[in-house]
Amino acid sequence: MIMRALYDQAAMRSSEQLTRLYSTSFTWGIRVLHPELRQPIYSIYGLVRLADEIVDTFFDADQARLLQELEEATYQALDRGLSVNPVLQAFQLTARRFDIERSLVEAFFHSMRMDLKYREHDGESYAKYIYGSAEVVGLMCLRVFCQGDGRLYDELAPMARRLGAAFQKVNFLRDLRSDYVERGRMYFPGVRFDQLSQSALHRLAAEIEEDFQQALPGIRRLPRAARQGVYLAYRYFRALLEKIRKSPPQRVQQERIRINNTSKLLLWAHVYIRHATGLL
Repeated sequence: MIMRALYDQAAMRSSEQLTRLYSTSFTWGIRVLHPELRQPIYSIYGLVRLADEIVDTFFDADQARLLQELEEATYQALDRGLSVNPVLQAFQLTARRFDIERSLVEAFFHSMRMDLKYREHDGESYAKYIYGSAEVVGLMCLRVFCQGDGRLYDELAPMARRLGAAFQKVNFLRDLRSDYVERGRMYFPGVRFDQLSQSALHRLAAEIEEDFQQALPGIRRLPRAARQGVYLAYRYFRALLEKIRKSPPQRVQQERIRINNTSKLLLWAHVYIRHATGLL
């Protein structure tokens, strides 16, 4: 049992390391969560990151087969309560502890398969993709944040979905060039990369802003252990959206818009003060 506990600890740390290497923004938010919540959220991101790498970077391999193998291995880990893949071991520990529904995992992998099939989206496929790639991740995290309170989960689920969708859509705007040039994808229906206009950029920003506004009441109702970290991520992505919205379309087409470290520190200080004074 001691050695199994050591393996579980190593598995959790592997997902944490993946998160730190691939996403400074999410790492910032996770580190502000209560310590008991951090490892479970890292474990969810670890699985998401593995699947993303398959569909986004492994172009010299059989991506469909790799994704299928990862999906099957994930279900085996959930069924057995054990995996020799440390990232899957960490995820199954979290999924079983917090009763994360398999339907959420299935929807996630469905969207990952869509990345191998779709180069452009219509309204229907876009909505399905957003649900599986982002909204269900928000729901998985909400299961952790609610820590067994099913009634609170049900009440906050619609707002968690809107927040996950907002984060994903901001990522689409930030990564517009790499998604189009390197992967041949355009997620936003009816938007042409080579004809991106200021009006189209503002229309997309308004859509995302509506998601953020609908999500905010849910953030304020989260348990205190989770509220500050989620609110920090919310403020970061809203700041990133505003910077993108104010940028000329040509800049969005040519570079990845970022928030500098000084601005991140100011955001963190603002969130800390609001949380400490009970203003969230």
